[in-house]
Amino acid sequence: MKSVLITIVLAPLVAAAIAGLFGRRIGRAGAHWITILGVGLSCVLSAWVLTGLLTGSLSEFNETIYVWGISDGLRMEVGFLVDRLSAMMMVVVTFVSLMVHIYTIGYMHDDPGYQRFFSYISLFTFSMLMLVMANNFLQLFFGWEAVGLVSYLLIGFWYKKPTAIHANLKAFLVNRVGDFGFILGIAGVVYFAGSLDYAEVFARSNLIAEGTISPWGDTVWSAATVVCLLLFVGAMGKSAQVPLHVWLPDSMEGPTPISALIHAATMVTAGIFMVARMSPLFELSETALSVVLIIGATTAFFMGLLGLVQNDIKRVVAYSTLSQLGYMTVALGVSAYAAGIFHLMTHAFFKALLFLAAGSVIIALHHEQDMRKMGGLRKYMPITYWTALLGSLALIGFPGFAGFFSKDAIIEAVHASTIPGSGYAYWCVLLGVFVTSLYTFRMIFLVFHGEERMTPEAKAHVHECPLVVTGPLILLAIPSVVIGWLTVESMLFGGYFGNAIVVDPTRDVLAEVGSHGTSAGAFLAHGVTGWPVILSLLAIVVAWFVYLKRPEIADRAASGLSAVYRTLVNKFYFDDFNEKVLAPGARNLGKGLWRVGDEILIDGMLVNGSARTVGWFASVVRHLQTGYLYHYAFAMIIGLALMLGWLLLRS
Repeated sequence: MKSVLITIVLAPLVAAAIAGLFGRRIGRAGAHWITILGVGLSCVLSAWVLTGLLTGSLSEFNETIYVWGISDGLRMEVGFLVDRLSAMMMVVVTFVSLMVHIYTIGYMHDDPGYQRFFSYISLFTFSMLMLVMANNFLQLFFGWEAVGLVSYLLIGFWYKKPTAIHANLKAFLVNRVGDFGFILGIAGVVYFAGSLDYAEVFARSNLIAEGTISPWGDTVWSAATVVCLLLFVGAMGKSAQVPLHVWLPDSMEGPTPISALIHAATMVTAGIFMVARMSPLFELSETALSVVLIIGATTAFFMGLLGLVQNDIKRVVAYSTLSQLGYMTVALGVSAYAAGIFHLMTHAFFKALLFLAAGSVIIALHHEQDMRKMGGLRKYMPITYWTALLGSLALIGFPGFAGFFSKDAIIEAVHASTIPGSGYAYWCVLLGVFVTSLYTFRMIFLVFHGEERMTPEAKAHVHECPLVVTGPLILLAIPSVVIGWLTVESMLFGGYFGNAIVVDPTRDVLAEVGSHGTSAGAFLAHGVTGWPVILSLLAIVVAWFVYLKRPEIADRAASGLSAVYRTLVNKFYFDDFNEKVLAPGARNLGKGLWRVGDEILIDGMLVNGSARTVGWFASVVRHLQTGYLYHYAFAMIIGLALMLGWLLLRS
């Protein structure tokens, strides 16, 4: 099994190296074929591993592949932990990545950086696989930083575009904030548990639970709370939780295929996966779980509101990602880790589908992204329309679709929870259902229905995209519809994750959710009459009436609620605060450290000051070297006299 796992990881890396280093020699066709074959091989082998784990023909794998350093007993290793949790992630990552690779052939066919793009997305896949397959914190951090680096390259892929340069720099800097907290959390783990290996750390979790930190005076903090919060800061950056969410909407400046890959299966899901993997640690601190819950709920509702005022089709889908990541985080906060990972899986399929469908529309309209310049595309692009509709129904949690099972499970889990902040979180996720459905079908109605608002040039050339674009849409639409039916019982109530996820029995909210029935049918029967479904259907009706029948209502609402509208358009002023307060403050701090610390202290006092001191001392001492013999003899006589006097005094 070891050789299979190594092949899964290295196949995308080798393909990325060939496409990147020898792209000109192998040409465009060579670049896409080699990377598709590499990722395809990883996908097939990942599916084989998952099947083997489910059937029992393969056992859980946890071994060291390579030891590259030992320092004071601390082992730094490359190793794999492949259980049902990581195997499921491997399948999701490689399958979505494969669909994106195929789709890219059509989307990027005229781009001069064709080979480079394929190299980057294949490297992205390798980085995410290293992250989810890691069995130790050091390798986890490597994959963590690698996905951040490649995302920087991909968001700024069109490096001659100023907005793309600003967006990738923004993503890089915001993630560095989160990563600083993350590495401090890892340092805390090493300090208290004395190991980087997951199994050893979890076995010694009592040392973290009993540990304390005294930052000043008599103040005592729980080590478990501090370590978990620091780890979660890393997750806030990667998985774009308030207030470290600001980079994600701007990542739309990259090509659409990478938007799908970042938002669906890589990078943003890394934080969710990490917290679920660290469940034995997070269960040690209710305070940390409450913080996770409140931040997730805030993200789920308030970031969803921003989707209502977006006119760029990709940004609508981007804000839906922020909101859905909030739902996953909420699940983690109430210890419903299985529900969070379940939603991560279902979300990967329908979110990739929606991004790729948006890209299909953009291709057809010659890179037009403003929904106000679309409309009536249903008859021109039937495949794109129907697949986008299926993805939208999955996103809003329409009964029977994939998103229904995972989202309803999260809402019910929050309702059953009693930890601090659960009441606030419940109302956020419940109202978030209405908001999600409203902005989703606003997009569907503005893009595919109603009057045609396209320019004459665009209308003359609009048509359905070729199979290389629509094929991945169809393949992603299938799991968006059926995956919930196939997996809800085993993942949520059947012990699918085994020992990979640990939950304190006193906080096992999914057990209470399962009391209404654990089968897909029972889940559907219970949830179809619940408030989430009612609110979702109501929002569809509202969207139809406001944006198709009476569009003037939306304009009147925007003018009548101008203060609210301006707040939403300005994204709650997070960007303004960062650019006008934090960024200047950081720059001024840097200037102060440069002028005071570098110029005055280091250069002025230490370097130049020491040189001046030595020069002054030398200028004084050199007067003793006169060159006259009688001066030296006189000095010797005085020295002998002083020495004799000192000896007489001692006696």
